[in-house]
Amino acid sequence: MDRDDLEPRKRRDEAMAALAREDLSLLGIEELTARITSLENEIARIRAQLESKRGSLSAAEALFKR
Repeated sequence: MDRDDLEPRKRRDEAMAALAREDLSLLGIEELTARITSLENEIARIRAQLESKRGSLSAAEALFKR
């Protein structure tokens, strides 16, 4: 059994809260730039998922409105 299986799962919002609490003054310019790039990529991934879900919702609404 993997050790991760024994530990309770973290709530979804805990990762975002941890990012918000992190002291950015400890990071250098390159680290901050890399973080911005990572966050922009994550935003793009979330937007793509939203569009996919909106498309599915639209298709379902169109099907049931007939």
